[in-house]
Amino acid sequence: MTGRSAARRTGRRTARRTSRRVSRRQSSDLVAAAPLPEEAPPPTETPAPPPPPAPTEEDKYAKLKEAKELPDAGIPTEEEFAAEKAKILG
Repeated sequence: MTGRSAARRTGRRTARRTSRRVSRRQSSDLVAAAPLPEEAPPPTETPAPPPPPAPTEEDKYAKLKEAKELPDAGIPTEEEFAAEKAKILG
């Protein structure tokens, strides 16, 4: 029976060594396959300006009132006023 237990020990030791080798090989393959971190692009010197604020209701009404005063004075035609009104009210 001592022959069998020695064979089992040798088999277990070989299995452990093989398992360790495979694990090391797989982890080094993962490290080699992992993409390298990319460098961030350099920051731009001047940031983009913020978009203009959306017109408020008061702004719309003020522009509409101003556009209404012009046809009363006879400067634009009614069609031009209608086009300007549509443009202001969006």
